[in-house]
Amino acid sequence: MKKLMLTCVACFTACFGVFAQQENLQIAWPGEYKWKVVSNQSNAAMNLVELIPGAETLNNWSIMATMVSYKNKRVANIAEVQPMLLANMKKTAPKARLAVLESGTKNGRQWTIFKIEAPAFTTVPRPESQLYYATQGDKTLYVSFVAQKTAWLPGAFATKWSNVFKGAQLVMK
Repeated sequence: MKKLMLTCVACFTACFGVFAQQENLQIAWPGEYKWKVVSNQSNAAMNLVELIPGAETLNNWSIMATMVSYKNKRVANIAEVQPMLLANMKKTAPKARLAVLESGTKNGRQWTIFKIEAPAFTTVPRPESQLYYATQGDKTLYVSFVAQKTAWLPGAFATKWSNVFKGAQLVMK
């Protein structure tokens, strides 16, 4: 009887354990920054995590990394994400410019890397530019980006962070 019970528990775990797993985007953030989490928010529609270098503050950061997971959000074509985010930024940065750097498919998943550079905002007296990575998961749209307080992103910055994002993986946990 004990053996049957253990077998039933093992079968139940094997059969239903997969359903308990959750898809996540895993990014190997460069260790040189000694990242710290400054914001971790979640609601029914999305998760948002913001990171800055360990020695910096929210009022004085040189680079910020942001990961957003839009739950139950699917796009037919990953290229839909670029104009959506540009339109959102143009609300406070009317001169923002979009440039698509790369797009492709990895393990059957669409992805894109693009930048939005904003020389000025109506809400703050400084520029900010962002390099984005977006990929479509099973049920979640993942959008991550790194931001700098500059009017444009240098080529070396775009290359470094494009490589970081291209190494990202969708994993089941």
